[in-house]
Amino acid sequence: MDEHVAERELLSDQIRNALTDEIAAGTLSAGTALDEQDLADRFGASRTPVREALRQLAFNGLVELRPRRGVVVTRMTPERVMDMFEATAEFEAMCVRLATYRMTPLERSALIDLHDRSGTPVEAGDFDAYDSLNRSFHEALYGATHNGFLLEQALALRTRLSGFRRTQLRHGDRIRRSRAEHGEILAAIAEGDGEAAARRMRAHMLNAASALGHYIDAHSGA
Repeated sequence: MDEHVAERELLSDQIRNALTDEIAAGTLSAGTALDEQDLADRFGASRTPVREALRQLAFNGLVELRPRRGVVVTRMTPERVMDMFEATAEFEAMCVRLATYRMTPLERSALIDLHDRSGTPVEAGDFDAYDSLNRSFHEALYGATHNGFLLEQALALRTRLSGFRRTQLRHGDRIRRSRAEHGEILAAIAEGDGEAAARRMRAHMLNAASALGHYIDAHSGA
C-alpha cells in the first residue's frame, strides 16, 4: 500500500513538473482548460495522480478552478512573474542577512552539506534532484533566521514561485551557475558578513529571474 502511494506521488510530481515547464514557456497559454482524463491519457496515468498534480498547481497559483470550465491555466504575465521574483529577492536577502548573524554552527554545517551534495546532480544535469536540494538550501536559511513569522512568509512566497524557480534551471548553464552562487553566499556567511551575503542572495534571485525570462523567450515561439 505504501509503495503504491509513493509511486502515485512520484508520478503526480512528474506531471506537475511537466505542466509547470509548459505553463512557464507559454506552451499552455493562459485560459487553457486542462481536462483530467486527457492528461491521464497523455501521461499514461490514472486520474488520481493527475488530480493531485492539478491541486499542487492550483496551490502554487499556476491554475485555477472556474465554474463550468473546470481547471484553467492562470493568466500570469511575464511582468507579473518578474515582479514576484524581485519581491522574493529582497525577502531572501533579508533572510540570509539575519541568518548570517543568528545561525548555529550545526545549521551552518547543514548548509555546507546541502551545497556539497548538490554537486552530483549538477554534473549529471539532474534538474529535479538539484531543485530539491536547492529548495532545502533556501529553506534552511529561512529557519536559520530564528524568526518564526519570517519563516512562514518566506515559505509562502517560495511556494508561489516554486514552479518557476525550478523551470529557470533549464536555461543554458543556469544550474551550474546557481550552485556557484550558493558557494559565494556561503563564503560571505563564513566571513560573518551579512550585508555581503544579502547582496549575493539578491543577485542570485535576480539571475534566476533573468534565466527564466530567457527560457520563456526561447520557448515562446516553439
